[in-house]
Amino acid sequence: MRLLLCFLCFGLLLVSSSLQCHGLLLPLTNTLSSLRPANDTATIHRLLRSSSLRSSARHRGRRHGTRRAPPPPPRHRQLSLPLAPGSDYTLSLSVGPPSTASSVSLFLDTGSDLVWFPCAPFTCMLCEGKATPGGNHSSPLPPPIDSRRISCASPLCSAAHSSAPTSDLCAAARCPLDAIETDSCASHACPPLYYAYGDGSLVANLRRGRVGLAASMAVENFTFACAHTALAEPVGVAGFGRGPLSLPAQLAPSLSGRFSYCLVAHSFRADRLIRSSPLILGRSTDAAAIGASETDFVYTPLLHNPKHPYFYSVALEAVSVGRKRIQAQPELGDVDRDGNGGMVVDSGTTFTMLPSDTFARVADEFARAMTAARFTRAEGAEAQTGLAPCYHYSPSDRAVPPVALHFRGNATVALPRRNYFMGFKSEEGRSVGCLMLMNVGGNNDDGEDGGGPAGTLGNFQQQGFEVVYDVDAGRVGFARRRCTDLWDTLSRR
Repeated sequence: MRLLLCFLCFGLLLVSSSLQCHGLLLPLTNTLSSLRPANDTATIHRLLRSSSLRSSARHRGRRHGTRRAPPPPPRHRQLSLPLAPGSDYTLSLSVGPPSTASSVSLFLDTGSDLVWFPCAPFTCMLCEGKATPGGNHSSPLPPPIDSRRISCASPLCSAAHSSAPTSDLCAAARCPLDAIETDSCASHACPPLYYAYGDGSLVANLRRGRVGLAASMAVENFTFACAHTALAEPVGVAGFGRGPLSLPAQLAPSLSGRFSYCLVAHSFRADRLIRSSPLILGRSTDAAAIGASETDFVYTPLLHNPKHPYFYSVALEAVSVGRKRIQAQPELGDVDRDGNGGMVVDSGTTFTMLPSDTFARVADEFARAMTAARFTRAEGAEAQTGLAPCYHYSPSDRAVPPVALHFRGNATVALPRRNYFMGFKSEEGRSVGCLMLMNVGGNNDDGEDGGGPAGTLGNFQQQGFEVVYDVDAGRVGFARRRCTDLWDTLSRR
């Protein structure tokens, strides 16, 4: 009953900011749940391989900084994007007026700040074989009938185009010069925006309309984008980044600038995903209200990224393997004025990415400890999954060294073993396990200027933690949780 009261409280908050509630609970669904039953060896190998490729592509795309710029001229470059599903999490929203509202499933992405979904007519290139949430292959929705295009003179248009001057945007919208000079271009729509991820891109129109987040609550005049053309992006995205167009930003000040999620561990097995992962919008600091102790969290401060202000960048200082503490490369601990460096906490990337030198030292120490414990290398599993190093081992073995991440602010996150060394069957039927961290590779391997984040904290390493994004206080927190228990506790309130 308390959860329903929270929904009603939130609905009132859209009109009156004098009321408070403890947060809004929404379910997150992992895309792997649509593959049931598919826990055979070949499927798990394919998922690991596709997730490693996608994690690398997403991070490398960010290193080249392609986002919201005009589309570059065509280049003769082979595209090799993974088409199999990875470990992605979705939430459902409703769009349109109550009488004709339609549900859309969107990927949760803390690494971007735009809420968008496909709108008819919709063309998606390189989308064949890409899974959609729940196996849903329904046609894209037409633009909601109650929505309207945003003006080129609106600050929202400028925000969507990386703070481009209004005059430039209205000129692109073919507003007459005299109207541009007199700031009277309100009748001209915001130009289509080009939005690039590390592993796909889209062209969309900015609109405002009604969006529902729960059965008893909706937000009027919510800003979203209708995409009519996309590359390798058949499913929409709910951007949770730090920008003004993100979903959390548009809910403020009705809800606090805090949200959290707790991702149920799955080890790429669909049968472990029968329960939802809780997403808490406006997450309260009141331990009694949330059903979990606030003192469990360790916090690390957010870093400001002047070029990519929507990122949740933090400083990784070291990685421990067993009793060996390995200092991270300096660029993981700071962001320079060009936006390079730091580690991005990202719900949309599967595996954690480390720069080459840091990864090499972590992998070497892990290999040394595994060899000392008499584990033998499983090179075949490395070729099958794209992960390394891999070893033959029994799930009952306790000699696998512990791994911990050390963030600024004395925030140590000790990873459960399944978060960094996942066991599965090799093609020969033997039990193997791989280090579930990845090397970002060279920063300038294709002749382009690098830049952007030095590392990424992926969602696989976040499993089994409640991760709280406290924008108001400028920090990110981590606390070990049984995510299914947290969901049960909150859903009963």
